[in-house]
This record gives sequence, structure tokens and C-alpha cells, in this order.
Amino acid sequence: EPEELVKLMNVYLTNISDIIIKYEGTIDKYVGDAVMAFFGAPLDQKDHALCACYAAIETQEYMQILRKSFKAKGWSEISLRIGINTGMVVVGNMGGKDRLNYTVIGDDVNLASRLEGANKMYSTNIMIGENTYELVKDSVVLRELDVIRVKGKSRPVKVYELIARKGKTDDETLELLKNFASGLEEYRKQEWNKATECFMAAINIKPEDYPTRLYLNRCNAFKVTPPPAEWDGVYEMESK
Repeated sequence: EPEELVKLMNVYLTNISDIIIKYEGTIDKYVGDAVMAFFGAPLDQKDHALCACYAAIETQEYMQILRKSFKAKGWSEISLRIGINTGMVVVGNMGGKDRLNYTVIGDDVNLASRLEGANKMYSTNIMIGENTYELVKDSVVLRELDVIRVKGKSRPVKVYELIARKGKTDDETLELLKNFASGLEEYRKQEWNKATECFMAAINIKPEDYPTRLYLNRCNAFKVTPPPAEWDGVYEMESK
């Protein structure tokens, strides 16, 4: 019912917002059940990209607690996708003469939104772009997922799954990521059998890992119908 939905949304948005503020992020707006936030403004923030990643990781950790709480109340066990990108943007008050919103605009903002949606393709929770990767790679555990061309953009971008802070990942997960990375390397060489072996090693560790299953399916498809000679490994996203 609407009244219950308001209660659910308020609990969810309050806690997510608290985590963003904890890491000195600026909450731009709520769009339905979505939260738009940015880091590095209005005050300079040297480690803005890392703060955004830490906030995203903690948000997903909190969602596990929240789902249990919601289930106990008979509410839906909601999930959350996050897209993070880093770049040059315009920040300031924008809007009408009588109503302004302190916000950010720019191509890199748009890409962050596209990355949030791209999580659906890989069944991942947090996806970051390559600019963010370069700034945080030494402090967090990541998995290179793909090179994609998002809808409405011409330039492909390398994307990564953000998994955890460094030192917070178990040995099984690290072994899975190692096998996945080896599989991805062979996949790009069009060595479908070698790639399949690596991905199968990953699946044996975690059978439900969706990105690995996705690549196994691609390898099987390319064994039957090889890609064209000009294939560059870029995956075209057909939706937002």
C-alpha cells in the first residue's frame, strides 16, 4: 500500500544517504528510488573516487542487512545497482529563475548513469569506469568485466566490477577472479577452448557466478559462429 511504500522508501533512502554523507559525498537528488550523488564538490576532495567506491561498497553491505529487516516486516527484499564514473563535469546551481538545484552535468555524469544500468547485463552490483579504476585500483578488489559501448556513445569504455576493499576478500573469491582474468585474456585472443578452460575453473569455485557463465556462453557461440575479421571484442549495449 502507498503508506507502507513511503515507510519503506524513507528507511532505505535515509540509510543510503547517511553512508554517502559519511564519505563526504553530496546528495544531488532522489529520482524515485534512485539516489544521485557526487564527490569532490563543493569542497575539493583529493580521494573523491576512492570515497565514492568505499561508499558504494558499504552501501551494498548495508543492503544485505536491510533485506533481512524488510523480509521480517513482510516488505520486498529490494536490490540496488550502482554506477560510478570519474571525469570533468560542470557543477553549480542550475534550473529556473525561482528554483535552483546544486547539481553536476556533463558526459561523464551520463556515463555513470549508463554504467548503473549496464549492471543488469552482468548481474553485478557495482560497476565503475576505467577513469575511476585508475584512481582506486591499488585500494580495492576489482574484476575487469568487459569493453562496452553504451547506448548513445561512440567510444567504447573498459568497465570493472567493484567487489570489496583490499584485504576484505576471501581466498576462493581471489582464485575465481584470477581464473576469470585468465579466461578474459584468452577470450580476447579468440582462443575459445583455452578461455573455456579458465572460465570452467572459475565456475567450479562459484557455480552461480553470472559473468563467468556469460563468457562461457559467448565462447560456445563463437566456437560455432566465429566473429568477423574486424572483431575488436567490444560489446554493444542495446539498452540503457
